Amino acid sequence: MTTPTLLPRPLDPARASSARVFGRLLGSEARLAWRSGAAVFWSAFLPLGGLVVLGAVPGTRAPQPGLGAASVLDTYLPILMMFSLCISVVTLMPPVLAGYREKGILRRLSTTPVSPGRLLGAQATIYAGLGVVVSVVLLVVGVVAYDVDAPARFLGFVLALALVGTAVTGLGVVVAALTPSGRAANAWSTLLFFPLMFFAGLWVPRASMPSGLRTVSDWTPLGAGVRAVQATVDGRWPPAPSLLVLVGWTVACTGVALRTFRWE
Repeated sequence: MTTPTLLPRPLDPARASSARVFGRLLGSEARLAWRSGAAVFWSAFLPLGGLVVLGAVPGTRAPQPGLGAASVLDTYLPILMMFSLCISVVTLMPPVLAGYREKGILRRLSTTPVSPGRLLGAQATIYAGLGVVVSVVLLVVGVVAYDVDAPARFLGFVLALALVGTAVTGLGVVVAALTPSGRAANAWSTLLFFPLMFFAGLWVPRASMPSGLRTVSDWTPLGAGVRAVQATVDGRWPPAPSLLVLVGWTVACTGVALRTFRWE
């Protein structure tokens, strides 16, 4: 008895064409972001430089009683990850999208194979992807060069980082949706950056916050993100409340963006 040869299923030409169009768009937008220099500097070089500076300061690797027996480096590594994601997706992406709409680029794209939706997807992929990649690089540098503890629950770390990425991406699209121009988006996203990073613990680490302030931080996307990532470093699975907060921000921001985003 002979076994029939199984032939690979032919790829749908429409899907293949759609994938090629998106791939070219992704490459084009990535080159534009690279040439601008802002995304690379603020999202990558600045947090990496911050990690190097902290690592060079004596005593930052020693446990600190005021930080819950964690070192300064262990405390600030998740915060620097949140910094990279926030600056990339919340601060840099909205002015680009709002500027495209202001200049009529999104309206013109609606008559071409490159739909505005694909452009939105490409932008989200580039800026959120940059933040995630830089976060992983920060982790590798911290573990290899400065003896920072690696996440004991690696799958939990990946889940937490992915949920932070989706939450801040939704927030960035909301900013782009509600602002009429690139300049306005730049102003509002910059203003939003500071409270987000405050509750992430950039100026006052979460372990040093009063309990009431830390509770507020737990309900913010970056505060929940720091809590979730830090738990994986401590050998625990990310707390369910933190993951639910991140899912809630993702769902809420996606809903607002779908209702308010306009292509022209």
